Amino acid sequence: MNRYINKIRHYFWRRNEFESNELRDFFNKNFGVCIGLYSYGCFDEKRFPRGTKIGRYCSFATTSIAFRRNHGVDYISTHPYLYNSSLGFIDKDTIENRELVIEDDVWVGHNVIILPSVSIIERGAVIAAGSVVTKNVSKYSIVAGNPAKVVKMRFSENIIEKIEMSKWWELDKSSLLELKKEHRDLVFNPGEFYEKNN
Repeated sequence: MNRYINKIRHYFWRRNEFESNELRDFFNKNFGVCIGLYSYGCFDEKRFPRGTKIGRYCSFATTSIAFRRNHGVDYISTHPYLYNSSLGFIDKDTIENRELVIEDDVWVGHNVIILPSVSIIERGAVIAAGSVVTKNVSKYSIVAGNPAKVVKMRFSENIIEKIEMSKWWELDKSSLLELKKEHRDLVFNPGEFYEKNN
């Protein structure tokens, strides 16, 4: 089965991981992972398990991982036989796989670990390399460390509000290209653009 899945995955990757609807449909149908258009680096059911929902235009280092449940530390053993029914030892999972929502335009860096206590990483967030994320991450924040903490906001609240109102992440690639042609300063320096045009 793994060989079959890898063949399909490589076929779709060669066809463009950023834009392949077939790859997205395959992951949603077979693994219960919903991945928005233009997001990349997250097509791995072992790193992003069932119940993960990823928005559009997200960037993931291939070494990042999201854990959706812990071991049963109160059980006689912490072994997955006691909580994971897919291993055939128990009939029903005893520890729930938690859902994770990663909104649009999130950047997850090298060796980031997202723990089961996290249910949402909001739009525009950046998670620095090597971070261990133990709680939800707010919009447009940059978090780093172990445990990850906010080190900086990408924009002021006023600029964040204007970016949110633009809903640029709903644009397709060609519309984003047009926006870049018409308003290069908006695309590459939204803070300065909105300050000048306020």
